[in-house]
Amino acid sequence: ELIAYVSEAMTAGHNQYAPMAGSMELKNVISEKNFSLYGSSYDPETEITVTAGGTQAIFTALAATISAGDEVIIFEPAYDSYAPTIRLLGGLVKPFELTPPVYEIDWSMVKKLFSVNTKMIILNSPQNPTGRTLKENDIQELIKLTKNTDILILSDEVYEHLVYDDEQHLSVSKYPELRERSLVVASFGKLLHATGWKLGYCLAPEYLMKEFRKVHQFNVFSVNTPMQIGIAKYLSDKSKYLGLAKFFQQKRDLFRELLSETKFKLLPCNGSYFQCVTYKEIGDLKDKDMAVRLVEEFGVASIPVSAFYIRHTDHQVLRFCFAKKQETLEKAVERLMKSN
Repeated sequence: ELIAYVSEAMTAGHNQYAPMAGSMELKNVISEKNFSLYGSSYDPETEITVTAGGTQAIFTALAATISAGDEVIIFEPAYDSYAPTIRLLGGLVKPFELTPPVYEIDWSMVKKLFSVNTKMIILNSPQNPTGRTLKENDIQELIKLTKNTDILILSDEVYEHLVYDDEQHLSVSKYPELRERSLVVASFGKLLHATGWKLGYCLAPEYLMKEFRKVHQFNVFSVNTPMQIGIAKYLSDKSKYLGLAKFFQQKRDLFRELLSETKFKLLPCNGSYFQCVTYKEIGDLKDKDMAVRLVEEFGVASIPVSAFYIRHTDHQVLRFCFAKKQETLEKAVERLMKSN
């Protein structure tokens, strides 16, 4: 259906440049979606920009706000585009390391990273790679910490629709105290399970969006027109995204049930389509070596979570992706059983 809508847009002649900030059809749908989910209104004209994927939105948000010497706090393990981008822009990365099994944030310790040069905090919930989600107490602590400061927030919410066990995604856009200082990044690739299409968007108050667009226009000039038209039509039906959590939770539950029969130990997964495991009962290999072993000997791919730490901190944790067909998950675990 989605492909048909995009094809329809192409056939109808929507093949020239879209407006720099995105098509109004899609920006209106984004605005309505965010308001219906989080009660937060963003003006499609001045506060929403369509991007060539979530990573471009992250890069542009940082490029629009970070100058040489600015410090940016990130929570590790972290998506691997944050630190290189900050450094490329002359900023300083201030990593706060979280540890398994639950990867909780100690906000009193986060405060100790603050300095006169602290410019931004990057959040990611649900988090890649851990599947951790921010809770209400995290949000309230963040509000307290940033009150009466000029610290900005970049909130990477690309997995917003993949939150499980009847939890609700807590978007920073929902909280007025955070909305006014935040750039929120989202991804249609994740929402539509079409990551190769590379479409996303950024939400921000007008004063921040003005700066974002100054960079965005020279990053990409414009974003794929027929895909914007097709996605706008597809997402006008809210059921297309409201059922995603249930769909992926079934996959998560199946994968966890299958893995429970192995010696891999499951870590909590509250969101995203990633499941982290420890393997200390199987061996004492470094996580990188264990990941290589699983590929070479059993044909199962995983990511060593040390790759998501600047210092390559190794807690002997691997990340699997369960956004696969049931047959693939079953075959993968069947092979993993042999590694035990």
